[in-house]
Amino acid sequence: MTNVKLQVAPTTEVIDVFNPYDGMVVGSVRASTSDDVGTLLERAKRGAAVSRALPRHRRAAILEGAARLVLERLEDFARTIVCEAGKTITQARKEASRCVNTLKLSAEEAKRNAGEIIPFDAYAGSEARQGWFTREPLGIIAAITPYNDPLNLVAHKLGPAIAGGNSVFLKPSELAPLSALKLVGTLIEAGLPEEIVTVAVGGADLGRAIVSARDIRMVSFTGGFATGMAITRTAGLKKLAMDLGGNAPVIVMADSDIQKAVDGCISGAYWAAGQNCIGTQRILVQAACYEKFRQAFVVGTSSLRAGDPRLEGTDVGPMISAAAAERTEKAVERALSAGAKLLCGHRREGAIYHPTVLEGVPRDNCLWKEEVFAPVAILERFETLADAIRLANEPDYSLHAGVFTNNLAVALEAAAGIEAGGVMINDSSDYRFDAMPFGGFKHGSMGREGVRFAYEDMTQPKVICINGQ
Repeated sequence: MTNVKLQVAPTTEVIDVFNPYDGMVVGSVRASTSDDVGTLLERAKRGAAVSRALPRHRRAAILEGAARLVLERLEDFARTIVCEAGKTITQARKEASRCVNTLKLSAEEAKRNAGEIIPFDAYAGSEARQGWFTREPLGIIAAITPYNDPLNLVAHKLGPAIAGGNSVFLKPSELAPLSALKLVGTLIEAGLPEEIVTVAVGGADLGRAIVSARDIRMVSFTGGFATGMAITRTAGLKKLAMDLGGNAPVIVMADSDIQKAVDGCISGAYWAAGQNCIGTQRILVQAACYEKFRQAFVVGTSSLRAGDPRLEGTDVGPMISAAAAERTEKAVERALSAGAKLLCGHRREGAIYHPTVLEGVPRDNCLWKEEVFAPVAILERFETLADAIRLANEPDYSLHAGVFTNNLAVALEAAAGIEAGGVMINDSSDYRFDAMPFGGFKHGSMGREGVRFAYEDMTQPKVICINGQ
C-alpha cells in the first residue's frame, strides 16, 4: 500500500497493520528499534544539510506539487485511512482534503515569513546601525504522530518543517503508519530529496531513543498525556511542541437555535468514533432548554448508523481496536455504577462501540475529568452562564470549547471566561481550520500547530546588524 522503503538497518521483523473493523491485515511495515536510531540520525543529518540548501521557491514547489498529487489521488488516500484507522469513507475523504490544504498552506509559508527589518534607530545610540533578522531552520525535527488522523496530522508536521528548511525524523503510529508512508512517497515524487524525511515505525523504545538523541533539535508530538510526560523527562535541552488531548465542553444557551446545537454536538461527539482530541465530550445545557435538547440529542444519536466504515451510509466506524472499545465499555460501566444514567447506546460489537449518551456523571468520575477519546457524550444541566463557565473549566487541561447562543454579549463573555485554546461560537468544539493556531491551555500546553505557528516554532531568528560608522 506504499512505495516508500523505511530507512532502517537490516531486520526481519515487521509490524502488521490491521483493519480495525474486520481485523484483517491491510499492510506490513518493517520494524525499527532503538538500535537503528544512530544510523537513522546520520541520514537525517544529511537531510538537514540538503533541506537547508533548498531555496524557498523549491520548497514551495515541492509542497504545492505534493498537494496536487494528493488531490488527484484523494480517493486512494481516503481508502487507506479507512483501512488502517477505521474512519468512515466520508470522514476519510475530508481528512485527505484537509491534507491538501495543509500542504498548500505550508507552500505559502515557505515563500514568506522569512524575517523582518529591525528598527535599530528606535534605540538611542544605534542610529548608525541597520539590519534585519532571518528565520533559519532548527535542523532535525522529530515528529511523532497518532492513529486518529494518520494523514493530516503528519502533514501538519512535515509541511511546516519542510517549509522552514528542516529535515524530519518521522515516527508515525505503529497502529496506522500506511497513510504517513504514502504521504512521504508523494512528497518524494513531487521532488523532495529522499534524505529530508527519515521514517521509522516501532514501539516505545524507539520513541525514547529518538526523543533523547542530542542531534534532535525539536520534538513535535501529538498523543496522550502519559507519553507527553515521558517525553519531557527524556528529551533534554530541545524544543518541545505537544498536543496532548482535551476534554471539550460545549455550552448550549436557551436562546440558541436548539436544532443547530443538537446537530453540531452530534457531529462533534461522534466524528471518528469519538477518537478526536477536540471532540465534544461534556455538553452543558441551560435548564430552560435542557429537556428539549436532551430529547432531540438522544433521538439524533440513536439514529446514527454504526458499522462498516467502507459503506457510504455509515456514520460511525470502529474504534482503533476491540481493546479500545472494551476499555470504553468498562469505563461507562463504572460511571453507571457510580450513579450516571444511560440515555442511549452502550453496546459493543468487536471494535464498534455504539454512540452513547450519559447524564448525571459524577464529577469525580474519569469520564467527567479526563479525555474519553471514544463515542461517549455527557449531558449536564446548568442555570446561569457563570455556572456553565465554571463547569467548562473544571478539568486541568483543555484544547477547544464550543458555545451556542444568539446573544453576542453572552458569546463574548463565554469566550473570555472559558480556559481553552479555542472557543467556537455557534459551532461544536471540533471545528478546526488548518491555518489557525491550535493547541492547549493550562496543564501540558506547549506550542501551537497550524501551519504558520508550527513553522515559526520550527525555525529560529538570526540577527544581521550592520554598523555604518
